[in-house]
Amino acid sequence: MQDSTIRLGRTPVPAAGPLRRLASRLSTKRAGHVVHGSKTLIAAMLTWSIVAPWSPEGRPYLAVATALLMVNASTVYQSVTKAAQNVGARVAGLILALATARLLGPTAGAVAVIAVLAVIVGPRRTADDRLQVASTAVIALAATATDPMGSLISPALQTLTGAAVGIAVNALVLPPLYLNESDSAVRDLARSIGTLLHDMGTGLSGRQLAPKAHTWLHQARSLDKRLTRAEEQVQQAGESLRWNTRCVAHTRRKETTFDDTFRVLRGVSIQVRGIARTLADNAHDNHSDHHLGHQFLDQYAETLQLAGAAVQAFAEPGRATGSPDTSPRERLRAAIDGTLAWHDTMTDTIARGTLTKPGAWHVYGSLMTDAERLLADLDRTDTH
Repeated sequence: MQDSTIRLGRTPVPAAGPLRRLASRLSTKRAGHVVHGSKTLIAAMLTWSIVAPWSPEGRPYLAVATALLMVNASTVYQSVTKAAQNVGARVAGLILALATARLLGPTAGAVAVIAVLAVIVGPRRTADDRLQVASTAVIALAATATDPMGSLISPALQTLTGAAVGIAVNALVLPPLYLNESDSAVRDLARSIGTLLHDMGTGLSGRQLAPKAHTWLHQARSLDKRLTRAEEQVQQAGESLRWNTRCVAHTRRKETTFDDTFRVLRGVSIQVRGIARTLADNAHDNHSDHHLGHQFLDQYAETLQLAGAAVQAFAEPGRATGSPDTSPRERLRAAIDGTLAWHDTMTDTIARGTLTKPGAWHVYGSLMTDAERLLADLDRTDTH
């Protein structure tokens, strides 16, 4: 019967771990859908009850549509900025409709003028804003012919009221926070970097440079996707803290959004990619005197494994990778100190000229420099 563990490098990881994380994500998504649905219903009903008594024929559809747009913004900050853009675009469209109706009436010529002006007059607006200005103006064109001022004031008031209600509901009823998503994305990036470093170290110690070098390079390049996802999540988490009533009520403004951690990991990923590229180039170098010596490879393999452990400890301080009596900071410090000690030894060996394969000195220098920068990023952050 097959062992019910998934092996990551040399460390067995229970297969139930990923399943638990998947179940947790699914339950979180379901809870998020319930919250969004409840907020949408509250915003729609509240807007209808406020606007229906004074809207034309008791049909406040424009106000409800605006409220739904605002309450479903991904953050409170976005709901406010979107409201400003939405209200501005619709008011501009209504004014444009009123002006063209007075000059040309509800004709095809008025529609053409609206389309041209929406494109020419608003070059600094986004394409969506220009489209909203034009569409609002065209829809309001017919109404302005019969009741110019009423057709301008009522939609404007509906838009303002709907935006205000949508923002209020989004800000007061469980306003969205994305700290967990940011946390998960950054930890996933750290796990990928740490695993790749450990795999490269294991491969070098097993004399598998030639068959695995290009695989490592491909994996290092694929880190870009995880970097992009982590950056988006970190930025969204930071934005979700702005004007968030949950932060004010629970003093969560100082809660981490992994900004600093992500910046360090981004720098580390650059060094990892450089290491993988240098190893891949060296593995297929036709000059035999440029190949790395076993003495260097054995010790460099050790530093990559230690660096992988340092990255894991750096981004996952709560993980029980060592003795339960050892704090996360101490585990990170031990990993960095062990790697720095090896780095000093190798630098001294190269300086004294006692390293085998001296023809590969430029490769040694490149690999040592990347390792030095990687450790400097982790060491500087740990010190702070």
